[in-house]
Amino acid sequence: MSITTAARNPYAGTLALTALTPIVWGSTYAVTTEFLPPDRPLFTALMRALPAGLVLLALTRTLPRGMWVGRAAALGVLNIGAFFPLLFLAAYRLPGGVAGVLGAVAPMFALVFATGVLNEKPTGRKVLAGVIGVFGVALVVLRATAQLDTIGVIAGLVGAASMALGTVLTKRWGRPAGVGPLAMTGWQLTAGGLFILPLAALIEGAPPAMDGRAVGGYLYLGVIGTAAAYWLWLRGIAKVPATSVAFLGLLSPVSAAVIGWVALGEALTGLQILGMVIALGGTLLGQTTARVRAAKISVPAESGPTAELGGAVPDDRGVAEVGQVAEVGAAKVDVAVELGAADQPVEVGTADQPGLAVEVGGETVGDVVTEDAEKDGRTTGDSRILVGAKS
Repeated sequence: MSITTAARNPYAGTLALTALTPIVWGSTYAVTTEFLPPDRPLFTALMRALPAGLVLLALTRTLPRGMWVGRAAALGVLNIGAFFPLLFLAAYRLPGGVAGVLGAVAPMFALVFATGVLNEKPTGRKVLAGVIGVFGVALVVLRATAQLDTIGVIAGLVGAASMALGTVLTKRWGRPAGVGPLAMTGWQLTAGGLFILPLAALIEGAPPAMDGRAVGGYLYLGVIGTAAAYWLWLRGIAKVPATSVAFLGLLSPVSAAVIGWVALGEALTGLQILGMVIALGGTLLGQTTARVRAAKISVPAESGPTAELGGAVPDDRGVAEVGQVAEVGAAKVDVAVELGAADQPVEVGTADQPGLAVEVGGETVGDVVTEDAEKDGRTTGDSRILVGAKS
């Protein structure tokens, strides 16, 4: 029996959901200036991370084990614990426009880190997208009177690099088996919050007095701006290339400018609108469009008539959506899947976190191997995933 699957490409939908994260992050400036106590950046960073992380830990009831204790701590520091304080330090020492431009350099850092960590060579298209994105953000947020501060510039660049490295390492390490993005979000927020806690106590002292507006602002930042936003961010990193996710960060200063215009009555010039268009162009140019080809699954006749792909049972034509798991009766199965375009193969899985597994009788079998597909004696650049029966 042979089943050919026609797969829908979820790439665009995943990117759209992930893009909500930087759009929500763009509201942080307005909420901070309008609702929160002034001059308390570390306390604000702490309130964004630690309460949300502890709530997610309680909801998921999943703690990191083994090597994941260190990995969760490292990702929590890079994505939260170091990034938040450096972000606020840059914002306090620099004009908002300069800080925004420094943050827009993060995709360029991601391209560099992905080269070493993921062996993902930067394409000319993505480098150009990074330059275009920084230029567009500069038009949106920079002012002629902007002045530079050495400590602020260093903080902004190190913060952007920290977030970029955290994004790339999140992609490289994946998640432990059976652990979802919500639990991973809780791990990172808790680790990052615990890193910030002593810094906030030593530098800023006792918490400030808070009224109802401040409580509401912190609740919004913690629940919407951090817990939900980071869940979508980590979910996106798991499904699409890390550099593509990093380029979505260019939407944050654009969102901040629009929110300032709509909610705070700030002026929005024609040059800023042009910058928004350019920044959006850089964001789109930085994305990788992956083409998903058909997958053919050959099943021995004695294994039975049913093959489930990602929980979807094929119809009478033998067509079903390609999913994460293929279950075929209780017999051995050989699966050959071709995914990806020449410029960017689709990542299906790694040895420690397979994206495609074959279950036979409830037991995962076979090895996942990625190799270049060759046609007429030349490498096409496509990614071929071979899953064979356990030897």
